[in-house]
Amino acid sequence: MKFGYYTDRELPVSVALDRSPLKDYKVNSYGYRCPEWTPMPSGKKNVVVLGCSHTFGQGNADNEHWVHFLSQHNTERLRYWNLGQPGASADKVVRILYGCEKLLDPRIIIVCWPFWSRREKLHSYAQSLMSYDKELKHETDDTDRNNFLKNVFFVEKFAEKNNCQTFHCFAQDSYHEHVKGLNVLEHYTIKNCWPYWDSRTQREQYNEPSLAADGEHYGVEHHERFAKIFLERFSKKLR
Repeated sequence: MKFGYYTDRELPVSVALDRSPLKDYKVNSYGYRCPEWTPMPSGKKNVVVLGCSHTFGQGNADNEHWVHFLSQHNTERLRYWNLGQPGASADKVVRILYGCEKLLDPRIIIVCWPFWSRREKLHSYAQSLMSYDKELKHETDDTDRNNFLKNVFFVEKFAEKNNCQTFHCFAQDSYHEHVKGLNVLEHYTIKNCWPYWDSRTQREQYNEPSLAADGEHYGVEHHERFAKIFLERFSKKLR
């Protein structure tokens, strides 16, 4: 099925196919930072992980982003697909999810939500809009919240229809108080999980965020700890 930019068997064109420096990352032939899905391997549950550049792992090596660390969990039963896309909004996250329905047949859906101020506008091309874009000047806290909740509904409805488990977490700002009752990682985000101090395991105290190689995104310390916190909360449900 396909109507306009929405389909159930095709992912949106990735920005990592032809834009520097994104095209320099190791991606599959569709521009996603995961293995090829054609032909689809059999024998395991497919876990799709959706989000923005922080989930894509921009600025980090293949073994440094949080989806890599997450993907070491329960590998005998689960296969992980990183569908994060730089610049993605909640709108685009949902469009990617619906596009993977008949490609990946996901059984577990993990969404690391980006800023809710972002939008996707579907012109003659699909345009990712950031909060500073002039086209968003009339958006408010109310419209941001309700656009986010609309997309949470679409994720949960997809899961209900396809008998999937869902998990929600956040890249920078946390909106966990708006989605109570779901499997949601409260308080911690990729942004705020580092630096921290644990006298049992740390000899050196850190006071500044760790940055990735691009000097803009969060570094491996953030990603590794975020994956650890996520698994401490949800590992027993990731089966």
